[in-house]
Amino acid sequence: MRFLADESCDFAAVRALRTAGHDFVTVRDVKPRATDEAVIGLALGESRALLTEDKDFGQLVFASAVESPGVVFIRFPVSARQTMARIVVELVGASAEKITGHFVVVQPGRIRISERTVEK
Repeated sequence: MRFLADESCDFAAVRALRTAGHDFVTVRDVKPRATDEAVIGLALGESRALLTEDKDFGQLVFASAVESPGVVFIRFPVSARQTMARIVVELVGASAEKITGHFVVVQPGRIRISERTVEK
């Protein structure tokens, strides 16, 4: 699967997904300090799901109805960080087709995949 990692994203998840064979580009490498709108636009333009820890993307996708390539929003407290990368890799391996065009929230012990998609 193709991903764009937001600057807020824990790099342990990026490394783990790259090791699992997924294609990654990071905002830090291609457009540092980009606005959230520009990041979503970049992900759409390159057909990449966005991996982030920034809750503002939920506002963009749902309240503002911005078109989304798929967003994986990671919400792990410091106390559960040691399991985060493994859980994200397992999610992508088991549910990659459910990520595209959806908003996915990954938390310790819970994964929520939105049913709402935004079409062109």
